[in-house]
Amino acid sequence: MLYTDIISSPIGNLHLVSNGSVLTHLWLEGQKYVAKIVNDDKREHGQPVLETQKPIGENQLPIFAQAREWLQRYFAGENPGVLPPLSPQGTDFQQAVWHLLQQIPYGTTTTYSALARQLARQRGMKTISAQAVGGAIGRNPLCIFIPCHRVVGANGSLTGYVGGIERKRQLLEIEHIDLSPFFVPKDFTSPSTT
Repeated sequence: MLYTDIISSPIGNLHLVSNGSVLTHLWLEGQKYVAKIVNDDKREHGQPVLETQKPIGENQLPIFAQAREWLQRYFAGENPGVLPPLSPQGTDFQQAVWHLLQQIPYGTTTTYSALARQLARQRGMKTISAQAVGGAIGRNPLCIFIPCHRVVGANGSLTGYVGGIERKRQLLEIEHIDLSPFFVPKDFTSPSTT
């Protein structure tokens, strides 16, 4: 059984999904591809498609209480520290990329190409495509907790984000990151590619 919770935030409603003990998904209201990602994950991992809304209050799942507390600190501009238990489902490659994302320190950024080089070194490979890394980042099922918003283009471009460039900018501002070196590409049309 999967449980859901909705948390209000400065960047809109956040939708959480849990199996009862760990978080499996967090998505932003209006995020592109959400239903497909969640339904694909459920089918791929044999979980029921039916979701049950868990009442808020006394009966709230402890995992949702932990997530709320973490997110409240985060949106207050604090480094929230230890993550609540997460269980993102994906391929080995996606898992490796998501693990690298979790190693990006609060209040800093990195690039797709830097992540690709780091992953290539870890795997003993000569190169890995930054586009492949970007594709895995775009499938991140636990945005904010797994900080894909901290990844920017090598030239300083604020490339796509699942919740849109404006939300990416807001998240970076919350982390007190100086946005003056970054820009939105003029030819950027898709609000949610990675």
